Order: sequence, then C-alpha cells, then structure tokens
Amino acid sequence: MMNTNFLINVILEIDEFQKEKNKTNATIEEFRIWLNEKAYNAVNPTELFKKENQKVFDLENEIAKQVILLGRFTKQMIRRGLKDFPQLANEEFTYLYRLMDEETLTKMQLVERNAHEKQTGIEIIKRMVKNNLVEEFPDENDKRTTRLKLTDLGKKMFVESINDVTVTSRVLSAKLEEEEKENLLKLLRKLNEFHFHIYQEYKTAEIDEINSLI
Repeated sequence: MMNTNFLINVILEIDEFQKEKNKTNATIEEFRIWLNEKAYNAVNPTELFKKENQKVFDLENEIAKQVILLGRFTKQMIRRGLKDFPQLANEEFTYLYRLMDEETLTKMQLVERNAHEKQTGIEIIKRMVKNNLVEEFPDENDKRTTRLKLTDLGKKMFVESINDVTVTSRVLSAKLEEEEKENLLKLLRKLNEFHFHIYQEYKTAEIDEINSLI
C-alpha cells in the first residue's frame, strides 16, 4: 500500500526545487544534490551552535568550510590529473617543482617551503628518494646537514608532468572569470602570508594566542 503522505512530501520537495532553481528540465542527479544541500543546511554547525546559544561567526565559519572543502576537492583533482604519475600524486609534485625552482635545498628547507609538518615532509622526501626522483648528499659546509637535488629521472618527470599539472590547475580554477581569478589570487596570497608567518614564528602557539594577532 502506497504511503500517501510520503508521496505528497516528495511532490512538495520537487515543487520547491523547481521554483528555487527555475528549471523544468532538471535531472534526478541535480534534484539529489539539492536535497543533500538542503539537509546539510538544516543541521550545519552554525545552526547547531545557535541552538546551544553559542556565539557564531557566520562569515568566518562559512569561509573555513569552503576552504576545507576546496582542499579536499583539490586533492581529489590532483590524483585524477596526475594519474599517469602516481609517484607525484600525494604532494610530491610540489616538492619536485620546488627543486626545479631552487636547485638544491636542505631537507628542512624543502619541508618548510611547502609548509608541512616535519614528519609529513620527511615521509614525502623518503618516498621521492625511494622512487629515484631526488638524491641526497652532504652539505659541503656542514657534513651534518643533508641536502637534496633532483635526479635525472626527477627532471624528466618534471618535464613530462608539466602539461597535466597545468590542466589540473585550470580545472581547479573552474569557471571563474579572469578578473575573479586575479582577485581570488590576491586574497589567497594575503591569507597565506599570514598563515606562513604563523607557521614559521608560532609553531607551538595555542589557538588563542594566534587569535590575538588578528
């Protein structure tokens, strides 16, 4: 026996969807995505905080959410874009490209250029050494310090991957207009200048101390 109330609710949701999107030829997938977004907005952290009478910074929370989402989408897209270069897909390509820009760096210089935590960066370097993309050698002025440079294979992979990285970068910029891209770049640089300063100068600081700098 058909549940009449359920059917009525579905029809009402479809009607709301069509009015909001102003589309008469929408697909099931578009309707599904819309339902998911509606459900998320009903229980998102902002609404939950308000129910608990907590102070909410709506604009900043939304920025944080969008930055986190973009980071996740970026990782997914890089893996797709570099499918022919699996040795580079887990952020190795940023290390490879940095060493093409700066011929030789110490391990920690390379890690810090990429704003990674030490352990994460060292693991990336280990994988690159194992895959013969990078070679280690002692610093001529300080034998305790290990320096890095690209191998011939690393340089070859840089050249071969340029097109795929460029296409992936274009996809990540999506359908933004040229002016929008320029404005976004300015804002991202401003954000990253602040966070890079924190990364370098406040490695052990608590979040409240960092907040006081804003």
